[in-house]
Amino acid sequence: MTPLTLDAARAEAFAERMLTAVNESSIVLMTSIGHRTGLFDALAGMPPATSETVAESAGLVERYVREWLNAMVVGGVVEYTPETGHYTLPPEHAACLTRKADENLAQMAQWLPLLSTVENKVVDCFREGGGVDYSEFERFHEVMAAESDNTVVGALLEHILPLAPDVVERLERGIDVLEVGCGRGRALNLLARTFPRSRFLGYDFNREAVEYARGEANGRDNIEFVMQDATKIAEEDAYDLVLAFDAIHDQIDPARVLAGIRRATRLDGMFLMQDIRASSHVQENLDHPLGPFLYTISCTHCMTVSLANDGAGLGTCWGEELAVEMLRDAGFREVDVRRLDHDIINNYYLARG
Repeated sequence: MTPLTLDAARAEAFAERMLTAVNESSIVLMTSIGHRTGLFDALAGMPPATSETVAESAGLVERYVREWLNAMVVGGVVEYTPETGHYTLPPEHAACLTRKADENLAQMAQWLPLLSTVENKVVDCFREGGGVDYSEFERFHEVMAAESDNTVVGALLEHILPLAPDVVERLERGIDVLEVGCGRGRALNLLARTFPRSRFLGYDFNREAVEYARGEANGRDNIEFVMQDATKIAEEDAYDLVLAFDAIHDQIDPARVLAGIRRATRLDGMFLMQDIRASSHVQENLDHPLGPFLYTISCTHCMTVSLANDGAGLGTCWGEELAVEMLRDAGFREVDVRRLDHDIINNYYLARG
């Protein structure tokens, strides 16, 4: 055998890249903690302050706050003045790290520590097959609801609904709407409040999510949430608008779900599906700004929760090509793919029968 020739410069460059990855991953974990504890919110707009002042403002233990601050300093997130012992969160950083931000990237950082809680179980799946069930993921619906606030709820009225011709006018007049995989119901509850003449139904298989959504509905009479297996949608020609936000690719039987949605959608109705913007071909995702994240969340959540129930295991990056093909196979004759300038992670599919 011919011995391999090692390119020393390439090896060194890759080692440096991996060290950078470890450091950046550490910042992600600390960013998640900063979000959950409210430290970013406390620091935003605060004048330069000591760790004691920051801890008091946030209602937290100073020793932990100081260590977190120091991690943020060496990570380039927080600035430090050694002469005074003061910490500062630059406004340019606060602009994407607080709950008041237009797009709070700190809440997105919660995904990696959440997914790491099932690492051992996923490793077992590599050896034994199968998958990790939804029930194993702590805080999933809490984090998913926060993600929905970022990507769906905040953009729903101004950006997403206008993608579909005449849908706003029809909602104002009064139509029947179904959301499949509604989770905690943030989007559907917003629609029910905004369009009181329309009727809204949300399906989700998770009891905790459905109960939360019902509580948020607060007795409103034009909305209902039901525990329902999405593969068993029985209605036919029942809805003018069907919605699915980031809910199809991790289904056990996505083809059956899409076929059920098609049957439930009236001939003059529409299915509006938000799903991950990616190609079905890995080589086309090399320049995707969130490529590593998407395949990681797929391996440790979206794919594995489907495989846990002997499902299709499409994964997060099932891709635009396969999504369009499956929509057409389900019976939708017209499929239009739209994108929003501010949304780098999602496609919006407008499908008609």
